[in-house]
Amino acid sequence: MKDKNLFVKRIIMSVAGVVICGISVGMFKFAALGIDPFQSLMAGLDAVIPIRFGTLYVIVNAILLLFALVFDRRKIGIATLINLFLLGYIVEFSQGLCEKLMPDAPIWLRVIILLVAIVILCLSSALYFTANLGVSTYDAVALVWSERQNKIKFAYCRVICDFVCVALGVILLLISGQPITEVFGSVGIGTIITAFFMGPLITFFNKRVAEPMLYGKWEER
Repeated sequence: MKDKNLFVKRIIMSVAGVVICGISVGMFKFAALGIDPFQSLMAGLDAVIPIRFGTLYVIVNAILLLFALVFDRRKIGIATLINLFLLGYIVEFSQGLCEKLMPDAPIWLRVIILLVAIVILCLSSALYFTANLGVSTYDAVALVWSERQNKIKFAYCRVICDFVCVALGVILLLISGQPITEVFGSVGIGTIITAFFMGPLITFFNKRVAEPMLYGKWEER
């Protein structure tokens, strides 16, 4: 019975993690102060590769999925599939709801929304990391790297991965001839904050929220 209850908790945490992640990305896009590092890379690729964004997104995630399957297929599971098939729709709903509720939002409100989005994005990642029923293909890269390189903590692996995505996104946007305003709309202060602080914040939520939620605060893990 205990094992069954634990599995149910893991499923709930996985679904909640993906849903909260989609909500946070929609908030990022609404705030328009910079999107998360992976979406920054996608914006750059979309600017230089002449195919539909939806098709490009599938191709990039398929490549990352192949990486996870080769190096550690345990990272692929229920949460991965939910992420692939539902995340985009949740993002669209979240962004649309924000635009409906807060049309012409002033800059101070957009900054607050951005900060809230960063926090709940890290919380969502911690939930489905700890549930261990699969993660997004991008998240799998830092997880596999940190587990294979015992001397490098996950937080640092995530910072490096995020920084590389941001740098590539900026370079690709500039190469494509996008105006500076467009570049900063995709790669802004929100992107920089997430690139440097997502890893440590995810680690914090793992220890303080996700693991106690799954195993119980007073149980030995």
